[in-house]
Amino acid sequence: MKDHCSAIRRVLEAGRVGEVYTVASGNEKPNLDVVHAFCAMLDELAPRADGKPCKEQITYIKDRPPPGHGRRYAIDASKIEHEHGWKPAETFETGIRKTVRWALVDQAWVGNVTSGAYKHWVGKQYGEVK
Repeated sequence: MKDHCSAIRRVLEAGRVGEVYTVASGNEKPNLDVVHAFCAMLDELAPRADGKPCKEQITYIKDRPPPGHGRRYAIDASKIEHEHGWKPAETFETGIRKTVRWALVDQAWVGNVTSGAYKHWVGKQYGEVK
């Protein structure tokens, strides 16, 4: 989150009015690598009561067997780097660790997302979501 905030600050300081700047980490990884990294962090920080690895819970849906359809998503953030010298401070490893720790601590937020309760807040702020 701090990386994105610093990118927004940089664009506000030096960006051109009407331009679009893409913000990305440059940490391209296949989807399953991200899921496995997330599971490894959970195994370390909040192991399952039964002692089994988190990755045993990964399931695939019929129309997307391994490795799945979404193998690669790439975002080009070279414009903000070349024009304004912005680069992310986080690596994939430091960022995912912070994300997992945050999700473990903020169970109320996670509960609002998994229950769908967040939609009320979004509706109040932005109007009905379709």
